[in-house]
Amino acid sequence: MSTFLYRLGKSAYTKPWYFLTVWILILGVIGALLGVNGIQSSSEMKIEGTESQKVLDMLVKELPAAAGGQASVAFTAPDGERLDTPERSALILKAINDVYSMDYIINPTELAAQAAAAAGQAAGADPSAAAGGQTATADPSAAASQTDAAGQATAAVQAVPYGPLIVDGAPVPGVMLSADGSIALFQFQFTVQQTSLPSSVPDNVIKAVTEVEQAGSGITAIPSDSLKSTPSIGSTEAIGVAVAAVVLFITLGSIVAAGLPLITALLGVAISVGGAFALSNIVHMNDITPILAVMIGLAVGIDYSLFIVNRQRRLILDENLSAKEAASRAVGTAGSAVFFAGLTVIIALCGMLVIGIGFLSTMALVAAVSVLITVLLALTLLPALLGLVGERICTAKARSKNVASANKARHGFSHRWANATVKYRWAIIVLVVLVLGTAAIPVTKMELGIPSGASANLDTPARQSYDIISKGFGEGFNGPLLLVAQPNNPSDKISMQTLGKLVQELQMHDNVTLVSPMGVNATGDIAIISLIPKTGPTDTKTRDLVQDLRDPNSSLASSNDVTLGVTGFTAINIDMSSKLSDAFPVYIGIIVILSLIILLLVFRSVIVPIKATVGFILSVLATFGLTTAVYQWGWLHSLFGFDTGGPLLSFMPILVTGILYGLAMDYQVFLVSSMREAYVHGRRGNDSVVHGYDLASRVVLAAGVIMVSVFAGFIFAPDAMIKQIGFALAFGILIDAFIIRMTLVPAVMAVFGDKAWWLPKWLDRLLPNLDVEGDKLIAMLNAKGEGKK
Repeated sequence: MSTFLYRLGKSAYTKPWYFLTVWILILGVIGALLGVNGIQSSSEMKIEGTESQKVLDMLVKELPAAAGGQASVAFTAPDGERLDTPERSALILKAINDVYSMDYIINPTELAAQAAAAAGQAAGADPSAAAGGQTATADPSAAASQTDAAGQATAAVQAVPYGPLIVDGAPVPGVMLSADGSIALFQFQFTVQQTSLPSSVPDNVIKAVTEVEQAGSGITAIPSDSLKSTPSIGSTEAIGVAVAAVVLFITLGSIVAAGLPLITALLGVAISVGGAFALSNIVHMNDITPILAVMIGLAVGIDYSLFIVNRQRRLILDENLSAKEAASRAVGTAGSAVFFAGLTVIIALCGMLVIGIGFLSTMALVAAVSVLITVLLALTLLPALLGLVGERICTAKARSKNVASANKARHGFSHRWANATVKYRWAIIVLVVLVLGTAAIPVTKMELGIPSGASANLDTPARQSYDIISKGFGEGFNGPLLLVAQPNNPSDKISMQTLGKLVQELQMHDNVTLVSPMGVNATGDIAIISLIPKTGPTDTKTRDLVQDLRDPNSSLASSNDVTLGVTGFTAINIDMSSKLSDAFPVYIGIIVILSLIILLLVFRSVIVPIKATVGFILSVLATFGLTTAVYQWGWLHSLFGFDTGGPLLSFMPILVTGILYGLAMDYQVFLVSSMREAYVHGRRGNDSVVHGYDLASRVVLAAGVIMVSVFAGFIFAPDAMIKQIGFALAFGILIDAFIIRMTLVPAVMAVFGDKAWWLPKWLDRLLPNLDVEGDKLIAMLNAKGEGKK
């Protein structure tokens, strides 16, 4: 491997324009594809096989209109005033009629008329189907009149402390007015899920409802979170890149050398993210996927190039090699470590495919391709750029100061730190385990879900909408549930009497605010019911309610001889969180096995892989503990730019674990391979640990600072999901790079001494020699005496 990469690096250095042209052509092709195919992404996070998804799929087939997504708009009046004045009511009515006139929006009045006509036709042909019709409105304000035919549940619905908005003596369809008249809630339904809507539809809805905010009306219209724009990258991410540039300059000593890793990383992001977008019309892609690719591409792109450029400069300054020979050797040696480090990240990400969750698999594949492109750029484009720079990679000033700085480095901070960790190894091991173990305690209370308006910042429309709806009608109105009732006997029908009895019993549940029958399908064997819980969409009591409703042995299901299915945005999120929670231990097991195998091959040691894996488990548990304390419990929330805690993003633990594993193994490879190199070259015991640490610590420190800076820039992104991922990755790298790899690793290596490199002879014969350190290459080149000035 090292010999092949050496030749590749020399070829790229000697003929840089061949390699530059290839990458520019690739970028041009991607640009052309983007122009032809456009960019398509959605917020959909669907998990096949969950109960809510099964119900939704059935509705799409049997009752497409009832399977559409839901949204809402809250209208508010100034303090102490009402909305049901003639002028304000007229403005609200106009806005609502404008929304109902749009494509993809269900008009409940027209739908109710169609349902009545269908019911009348069914009654003429089959009296048992008279309860039918294709579907009915999901209008809670009309729930009383719908159930009155069955003589059930009317009193329960009328008892709620709100009612319909009345204009010209008639209720406005889909609109409820709070008891004090200061808040009106407009709930409506799309004909399809939000992820299938043209982007113009939510924009047009927002435009229509905000027209009520004309001069003098005093009305404020606040759309719900479901009408928000897709997650985006803010301006704070540039701060992380700026910090990375400063660290590169300090580490490499010149603007030219510092600029090369940045150029390589940015080009890698452009190709990987652009390529993902170019294929987005073929491969379904979530809105977060390209942002994740930017995170990973920037972080590893800068780090991998840094390792190679730093190695080239050290070869020039320490061994007096020409820039050409030094670049070739750097690609052959540090490039080998980059290759296997990148491979561990790719394998860790691809391990998510075993879980079998579609949107998560796409995220993993796009991130893995981003890492692959980054590795290829570091091994081909970077040496080509080094060829264009030539001997200018090291200034005359840097060459003249090299001897003095080398002597200073031998007695610098890293040398003293390495000696301290070796000397006080047992105390450091105990202290690290105690600190990280304490940080991991909140993991036991970690709750997973999809962040809702309840955890959005106070000044955002999503949070304002959530709070206003909760104030006027209760938290449950922010997360309605959609129930589907089917007879246990497929040949039976659902009569209006059965539907009314079912609605009445549902209304009596402790955690139910309002139950609204939406109607029965044309064949009479599927009834649709809208249910509003008392608790919010992320509350554990709402999750318990969903489980109670689904229980086939419950008194509710048994007494009505029906099976209840539950779907809707809230139920889908509950099922998704449950599925991902169950998958997390499986994925951790996959990661542990992969870690042991890969590190066994790279380091040809039994102890080093075990030690590295235990260290990773410690760091990832501490990372999730801190993430839980900050984003769920709300600790230090003002410092990290959010107002209210909430559940952690359901797929964040799996995603972050895969990424952190790969990146942690990067530092493991670069640091411990340096210790192994010292051991192979004759140093023994603690001397090999300290010497290897001296050689690698400075660049590992710089790489860690760069990666933490890049990820930390995403902590202050406007989207709550991006915030959590950025925080977990930044602090995960901070813990793993600085506490585990640069503190715990040398201490543990000192405990085992030379035994750390023990490998059974029979296993030594079976394992291939990957020569990650490039010992064979260096021996061959030194024998030939190549590259000396």
